[in-house]
Amino acid sequence: MESRETPPTYFRLSKFTRGFQNLVDAYGVANYREINPAPYAIITFPFLFAVMFGDFGHGLLMTLFSGWMVLNEKPLIAKKSNSEIWNIFFGGRYIILLMGFFSMYTGFIYNDFFSKSLNIFGSQWSARNYELFYLLKQREVMLDPKDMYAGNPYPIGIDPIWQIAENKIQFLNAYKMKVSIIIGVLHMVFGVSISYWNHKFFQQRINIICEFIPQIVFMIFLFFYLCILIFHKWTSYWANGGVEAGPHCAPSVLILFINMVLFKTTEQVGDCEPYMYGGQKDFQRFLVVIALMCVPWLMFGKPYLIYKHRQLAHSKMNNIAEGINNEGDHTHLQMADSGIPLSEHENEEFSEIMIHQGIHTIEYVLGCVSNTASYLRLWALSLAHAQLSEVLWGMVMCIGLGQTSWYGGIILYFIFAAWATLTIGILVMMEGLSAFLHTLRLHW
Repeated sequence: MESRETPPTYFRLSKFTRGFQNLVDAYGVANYREINPAPYAIITFPFLFAVMFGDFGHGLLMTLFSGWMVLNEKPLIAKKSNSEIWNIFFGGRYIILLMGFFSMYTGFIYNDFFSKSLNIFGSQWSARNYELFYLLKQREVMLDPKDMYAGNPYPIGIDPIWQIAENKIQFLNAYKMKVSIIIGVLHMVFGVSISYWNHKFFQQRINIICEFIPQIVFMIFLFFYLCILIFHKWTSYWANGGVEAGPHCAPSVLILFINMVLFKTTEQVGDCEPYMYGGQKDFQRFLVVIALMCVPWLMFGKPYLIYKHRQLAHSKMNNIAEGINNEGDHTHLQMADSGIPLSEHENEEFSEIMIHQGIHTIEYVLGCVSNTASYLRLWALSLAHAQLSEVLWGMVMCIGLGQTSWYGGIILYFIFAAWATLTIGILVMMEGLSAFLHTLRLHW
C-alpha cells in the first residue's frame, strides 16, 4: 500500500551504542533514512567532555569505575536494582568508560595527574645561564626563550616546566581558549557537512544549492578563516624571529577578526606590521563580502525557486485546459526534475515559506556567532577543573605532606582520606556531571 506519510525510524542498537542513541533521541529522532548522528557522537561526545575534564588521574578513576560495571554487567543486571541513580550510571557505563579513556588522553596532553605534571621526556627549558648561587637566592627567575629554550617542543603535550611557572594561568588561558575555538568550528563544520549527505540521498538539489552551499561558505569564510589565523600566528612568530616575527609584534587575532568584520583598518604600532601577511586587508574584505552575500542567498534563494516553480505549474495547467502545447511544458519538466521538494511545500502558503526561511536564516547566522562563543566553555571548564584540583591539593594534601614529626604518618593517613573523598565527591562526580551537561548542550 502506497502512502505519503513518513515511515517510523528504527535503528539497530547494541548495548554499547544504546546509551549514545538515547542522548541523541533526547533532542530529536532522525527522520526515516536520514543520517543517524549517534555513531559520530560516540567519538565527539566523550572527546568534548574530556577537553573540559582533562586530568589523567580523574579519568583513571572514572575508567576503573566504568570498567568494573562493564566487566560485571551480567551479575549486576541480575540483581535488578530499584535505585534510579544506580540504573542511570549503569545504563551509561559505556559512555562513562569512553569519557574516562578520553579524559586520560587529554590529561596526558595537558600534563595533569591530580593537578601535578609528569616529567616523562624531560623539560626543554633550563636555567643554564644562571649560577647556582644566584638561583638559590632568587625566589623567581625569568627564563628567556631566546637562550633558555632548547628549540624543540615537548614531544607530547605541555612541558612540565609550566606547572611551577608563575605565568602558568596566562599561558594556559591563551592555549586552551584558541584550542576551544578550533574544536568548536571544526565540530560545527562537520555538523553542516552531514546535511549535504541527507540532501544528496533524498535528491533535494535545491536544498544543496540554496541551503548547504551558503551555510558552509558563510561558516568557512568567517570562522574557519579565524582558525587559520590562529595556526598562522602559532607558526609565524617565535622568540628568535627578529623584530617583525618576534613575539612583541604578533598581532592580536581577536582584534584582526573584529576589524575584518567591521571593515576597519588595523593600525600599525611601532615598527610592527599590522597584518600577518601581504594583502591580508583586501583578502579579508573579500571574504566578508562573500559571506554577507550568502545571507540573502540563504533567505530568498529557496522561496524564489519555489515561487517560479508554482508559476510554471500554474501556466502548464492553463495550457492543458486550453489544449495548447508549447515550450512551457518542457521548461516545467526541467524545473520538476531540479530537485525542488514539492511534497514538502505544495500545500504551504508562500508567506509561510518566507517566514520559515527567514527564521531559519536568522537562526543560522546568529547561531554561528553564539555557538562559536559557546564553545569557549571548553576553555572555561577546563581551566576551572585544573585550578580546583590544584587548590584541593595545596590546601589539603600539602598539609599532610608537610608534617615532619613522628606522628606525621598518622596525620597523612587521615589527610589523604579527606583529600580522596573530596577528589571523588567534588572533582570527579560534581565536576564530571557539570562537564557532562555542558557537553550535552554543545551537541544539542
